[in-house]
Amino acid sequence: MSAAHEYGLDEQYGQCEWPRPPQGGWTADDLDRLPNLPPHTELIDGSLVLVSPQTDFHMSAMRLFENALFGQAPETLYVVREMTIRLDTKNRPEPDLLVVRADARLGPKQTWYSPDVVLLAMEVVSEDSEERDRETKPRKYARAGIPHFWRVEEDNGLPVVYVYELDVTTKAYHPTGIYHDKLRLTVPYDIYVDLTAINRRRP
Repeated sequence: MSAAHEYGLDEQYGQCEWPRPPQGGWTADDLDRLPNLPPHTELIDGSLVLVSPQTDFHMSAMRLFENALFGQAPETLYVVREMTIRLDTKNRPEPDLLVVRADARLGPKQTWYSPDVVLLAMEVVSEDSEERDRETKPRKYARAGIPHFWRVEEDNGLPVVYVYELDVTTKAYHPTGIYHDKLRLTVPYDIYVDLTAINRRRP
């Protein structure tokens, strides 16, 4: 069985394996309208990006950071997992975690956030997304004005966090630190994460 048949795309679009992009590429609105897309499909420069199956490290890192960020966030902020940012009409990437203004939540059917309400975007790097997570997506996040970006890499089963802050003049990220074992920051709020706790049931 083809992947297109599995997702019902061949029935919607004839016998082509995937829906043919319109001239000029897909738009941010199309991401909500296209039928039966695989979970976590992103839009990068008008092209659909499908993700590979999640690794154990990726899942464990997501849980560690989500719990830590959510537990320490002030009431005015909210931590969001795997939701897209509508950067412009041709780009709706899906960071692994976001910290957004709490008042930016619009209801249960919301599918994206605008960059002006995002304080932090975090990406856990996977083998199939190295270039996107290290180059393409942070460059786009910076141009959209997102103040903070974290890139999480795996080293011998433990997370290493590369922290960046936006230079608002150049609209580019500048590194502020590389963190092993412990992550302690005061922006975008007071945050402490024991990175060695990634595999503990109660970090």
